Amino acid sequence: MKAVGTILLIIGLVGTLLFGFQAIQDSESFSFLGIDIAVSKADWTPLIVSGIIFLIGLVMTIRKKG
Repeated sequence: MKAVGTILLIIGLVGTLLFGFQAIQDSESFSFLGIDIAVSKADWTPLIVSGIIFLIGLVMTIRKKG
């Protein structure tokens, strides 16, 4: 169980980092009355799914058996 948890933890972490970086890059900013406003065009679903997989892997890894 810990091996599966570790694999899910690594996959979730890598996915979160990659999709998080991509989401940051998919934002635009413009200036309105001297204020910079950022608008995100990113698809947040892969980032959320990767975060959930990371949390499941974390719970499976640190959970005590028995």
